[in-house]
Amino acid sequence: MKTGLIIRHTPYEGIAGFREPIEAAGYVLDRIDVTDPAFADLDFDAPDLLLMMGGPMGVYERETHPWIAHEVERLAERIARGLPTLGVCLGAQMIAAAMGAEVRPGPVKEVGFSPLALNSAGADSPLRHVADVPVLHWHGDTFGLPDGVELLASTAAYAHQAFRRGPELLALQFHAEMGEDPRFEAWLENGPGFVAEAGTTPDRLRAEHAAKGPAAVSAGQAMIAEWLRGL
Repeated sequence: MKTGLIIRHTPYEGIAGFREPIEAAGYVLDRIDVTDPAFADLDFDAPDLLLMMGGPMGVYERETHPWIAHEVERLAERIARGLPTLGVCLGAQMIAAAMGAEVRPGPVKEVGFSPLALNSAGADSPLRHVADVPVLHWHGDTFGLPDGVELLASTAAYAHQAFRRGPELLALQFHAEMGEDPRFEAWLENGPGFVAEAGTTPDRLRAEHAAKGPAAVSAGQAMIAEWLRGL
């Protein structure tokens, strides 16, 4: 039996559309919230697959969220062992920090559905499934590119949208898991200032979610399925 563990940084940012391809690949999934007292003693090396999802906090907000330092330290140990790890948005930023890169506020709030620009490495990776597909962006932080990784995708505002190291590590700044999950409404409810700063509105985002979400999820599921086959 293969095990997968979801680390959830906030209740409304879960695995969403990625659950289907991961379970289809034979993984039995469990989940832990960073607010769970058991998180302090979590063995990051135990699961066959570690899935680190998003959240509204920044990696640099360690005084406000003391669990961040613990997570980055344990994650660094897992990455050093070459164990399969996927990071989404905050999860990707955690991976970057664990590999020694700086995480910092980005130039703008990037919010809404838009396509990625894949480089040649990205076009020859599982990200090929999301080429030209508008996927959800919901971030205001960025990260330096860690040593020894391969950049896969960018946008005009954010040069570092995805990277990998070998077959076992994939970091995604964007949300290809979201597009059909009803918890999207909680994103809107919990981030009105963030949405406004990005120059959009909840109603516009709801319309994008309805029109573009299903295709984004389908492409994201194909991407994850291919990545898992390569482990």
